Amino acid sequence: MNGEVNISALANLEFFPYIEHGQIPELFASKIGVYAIFNQEKNLQFVGYSRDIYLSLKQHLVRQPEQCYWVKFQSISRPSRTVLEQIQNTWIAENGMLPLGNGDDQEKWTQPINVKPFMTPDEQEQYENSTNDELAQIKVIKSVARRVEAEILSILQNRGLEEQLRFNPKLKEAGLLDLK
Repeated sequence: MNGEVNISALANLEFFPYIEHGQIPELFASKIGVYAIFNQEKNLQFVGYSRDIYLSLKQHLVRQPEQCYWVKFQSISRPSRTVLEQIQNTWIAENGMLPLGNGDDQEKWTQPINVKPFMTPDEQEQYENSTNDELAQIKVIKSVARRVEAEILSILQNRGLEEQLRFNPKLKEAGLLDLK
């Protein structure tokens, strides 16, 4: 083990609710460390690390709202990618299998949401219409992005989230959703 950081076993860490009193708990704000995200049944979904766990948890909640119910974390005082990766790898090994969010579904957890797969047949037809110029395509894709954003916000509101979330408006033109 690294002499500087004692790695806590994932099983020994406390579960924290992802949403508490309508908010992502402030205790994660400005914390450098490794975090593990669990679904409603407390099955491990993703292990990540960040220079600000709170901001990362917000992004994951938007990208995978149905999978983010519980969090465990270990913070460190000084950022060190080596230490963070060591903790992450230890927790994944302790789990006995690679969580989907660190394997096949990693892009869904770590990249902006691509809204094109969520287009309705009508939206797809409008987008691909050969008479459309680039501006018309941007208008269609922004409309799709706003619809998908509204669906995500509705899911989160039903989960009890009261926190204001702002999506990056520039990315919507490219058909991507990510928090600002």
